[in-house]
Amino acid sequence: VQLQASGGGLAQAGGSLRLSCAASGTVSSFARVAWYRQAPENQRELVAAFIADGTKTYADSVKGRFTISRDNAKNTVYLRMNSLKPEDTSVYFCNTIDWRSRSFWGQGTLVTVSS
Repeated sequence: VQLQASGGGLAQAGGSLRLSCAASGTVSSFARVAWYRQAPENQRELVAAFIADGTKTYADSVKGRFTISRDNAKNTVYLRMNSLKPEDTSVYFCNTIDWRSRSFWGQGTLVTVSS
């Protein structure tokens, strides 16, 4: 499985960005698809996840501001980020886990939020 993340860039506080993660496989067939982020000197943290049964989970810090979604026809997972804050500045990674518990990572896309 190959994952290609895109959509990062510079945004002002309060602004919005939409990240995309194009998968070489069928996203609807994965056990889980997720977005993580990692800021300098911080550990990688889970931002949002889409479970195969349709359940979505979010980190407390992004609830109500970020939305994970997917387009099965395009094999793409999105992360819509609204009301961005400077503390959202990170490299964002997409991740999938298949039914054999194998984990795959995209290359990351940088999001910078200015105050």
